Amino acid sequence: MKPARLAVLGIAILAGGAAALMMSGGDPPPPPRVVEAAPSVRTVAVLVASADIPMGQNLKAPDMRWVAWPADSASSALIRRSEFPNGLEETTGSLARSSFLGGEPIRREKLIKTDGSGFLSAILPAGMRAVAMSIDTRGASSAGGFILPNDRVDIIRTFRDDESSRAGGVDVHMSETILTNIRVLAIGQNIQERNGEKVVTGETATLELTPAQAEMITLAQKIGHLSLALRSLADANQTQDAPRSDRAESALTVVRYGVAKQSPKR
Repeated sequence: MKPARLAVLGIAILAGGAAALMMSGGDPPPPPRVVEAAPSVRTVAVLVASADIPMGQNLKAPDMRWVAWPADSASSALIRRSEFPNGLEETTGSLARSSFLGGEPIRREKLIKTDGSGFLSAILPAGMRAVAMSIDTRGASSAGGFILPNDRVDIIRTFRDDESSRAGGVDVHMSETILTNIRVLAIGQNIQERNGEKVVTGETATLELTPAQAEMITLAQKIGHLSLALRSLADANQTQDAPRSDRAESALTVVRYGVAKQSPKR
């Protein structure tokens, strides 16, 4: 090939390279992106509920399963397979003291072994008694029926004062709060709110009482009518009511001719 042709070919190659460089902006191609692998998370096998478990249900093997759980968030309260290899078998047959959501870890403090006894006797604290009192199914004596299991209530007794009635010639009724901050165990045979139900009806309210309170309620039902007054959640955990200046000695309400007034206790 003649030198002139070689020179023309070289110039053409240089011009093409320059044109390509100008079109690309002169920047070098970006380096390939490096994808970092996600750090591995250490897990442990934890026993969880396979589906929603209501309070009072007797646990069966299909109700629970082992799942991988992040080890950093698996507290000692959870049932770990490494510590309790037979945890599923040992938990089977227990009663749920409170409800579980599907996928929620099973905790031993929320379970109880009944050894053949009923659920209510199993959840009663030591030294306490369960006593049922009659209520109106329409809710007239239970805050319109909006009292649910595990609520806290005051118990009001309404009765006829025979002495005042004889002296005045008309029926005189009195009312007094005889017990405060009492836990409701069940309404009827319902031990919990079910399926989003906001009103529970029944003919009885089962209360958690001390032996002395049980005697008081049993007698009060014989000589008067009992009603439940629902307490606020704000003071439901108080062990006892704070002293009230307006309660002094006039704890009874006398109703005469439809007019209520305070009367001192005798």
